[in-house]
Amino acid sequence: MHELENLGLTELQLELKNTCREIGEKYIIPVREKYDEEQHFPTDIVEKFAEAGLFGVFIPEEYDGLGGNTKDMVVTVEELCKYDAGIALSLFGTALGTLPILLCANEEQKKKYLPRIAAGTIAAFALTEANAGSDAAGVRTTAREEEDCFVLNGTKQWITNGGEAEIYTVCAMTDPSKGARGASFFIVEKGTPGFTFGKKENKMGIRASATRELIFDECRVPKENLIWGKGRGFFVAMKTLDASRPSVAAQALGIATGALNTAIKYSRERHQFGKPLCANQGYLFMLADMAMKVEAARALVYRCAEFMDSGAKDVSKISAMAKCYASDVAMSVTTDAVQALGGYGYMKEYPVEKMMRDAKITQIYEGANQIQRDIIGKALIKEAAAGEF
Repeated sequence: MHELENLGLTELQLELKNTCREIGEKYIIPVREKYDEEQHFPTDIVEKFAEAGLFGVFIPEEYDGLGGNTKDMVVTVEELCKYDAGIALSLFGTALGTLPILLCANEEQKKKYLPRIAAGTIAAFALTEANAGSDAAGVRTTAREEEDCFVLNGTKQWITNGGEAEIYTVCAMTDPSKGARGASFFIVEKGTPGFTFGKKENKMGIRASATRELIFDECRVPKENLIWGKGRGFFVAMKTLDASRPSVAAQALGIATGALNTAIKYSRERHQFGKPLCANQGYLFMLADMAMKVEAARALVYRCAEFMDSGAKDVSKISAMAKCYASDVAMSVTTDAVQALGGYGYMKEYPVEKMMRDAKITQIYEGANQIQRDIIGKALIKEAAAGEF
C-alpha cells in the first residue's frame, strides 16, 4: 500500500506525509477517543500543526506559506485523516475559510490575512444557514451599506471551526432583491462588536471539530473587508467550493485508508478456529474489495488535484467526481471494516466505529453527493452538446 501511496509524490509531499504521520502517531492516537467522547476541540494539536508549518500548505510562498499547491494539501489531509478526521478538520476547515481570500481578495487583504493564517491562525467559512446549504442562493443574512461600513444581521448554522476561528469569511446579502446576484462576501474578525456565537452542535461524527452558530446583530464590518465587490458572493462561493472539494475527498480517502489498515492489522492478530483471520479466504476477499476501492479513490483524488494545479479553469466536474466517489468509498470501506472486526468493530475500544461515523459527513457537507452527481451529469451533457466527445 505504501509504495502505491507514495508513487509520484514530490520530496515536499513525502516530507509532509512523514510529518503528519509523526503527529498522528505521537499526538492524535493517544487522545482521539477522549476528544471524540468529550467533543474537545484540539487546541493542543493545532499548535503542533502550526509548529510543523502545516497551516502554510495552502498558502503561497509570497504570503509566508509553502506554496498553495492543491496536491500538497490533499496529501496532508489524507495522511492526518488516517488518524482522526475531526481533529484534522481544524486544519483543512481553516483552508476552506481561507479560500475566498486566496481566490478572490485584493492584494491588500491577502497581505493582511494570509501570513497570519500561515502562522497558525484558525479561519472559518460561513455560508450555510437554516435555509441555505446546497442552495447557496437561499442566504438570509443581510449586509446593510452605510457610509464607512457594512452592517451584518443574521445567523449562520453548522460552521466548522465556529467559535474557535479568529478570521471568518462570511456570505451576506447586500441586495436581497437580486437573489444570488445580491450576495457578497466579507472578512469578519472574532471580537468584532455585534458578532457572537450560539449553539455548539452535538454531532454524530467529527466530534473533535467545533461546529457552531454564528450570530450577527448590527455587526459593523469595515468596507475594506468586502471581498471582490458587491454582488460577487455567489461566484466567490462557487469558486471556493470547487477548490475545496478535493480536501473533502482527501478527508474521505484518509478515513477509508485508516479503516482498511486497521482491518488488515486486526486480521493478522486475531485468531479463530486455530488460525489468524487472514487465513480465511472470505476475509481476504473483503480486504481485497476494500483495498481496490481505496486505490481507485486515491487515483481519482490525486488526478483531480493535479488537474487543478495545472491551472485548468473548469474544475467543477472533476472536483465533484473526486468528492462524491471518495466519500462513497469511505462510507463503504468503514462499514466493511466494522464488519471485519466483528463485535470488536462495534466497540469504541477500536477506532473503526468512529471512522464509520466520521465518514458519513463527507457524503453530506460542501454539497451533498446528490448535488455532486447533478453537477457531474450537467457537465457531461454540456460537453456532449459542445462536441467535446
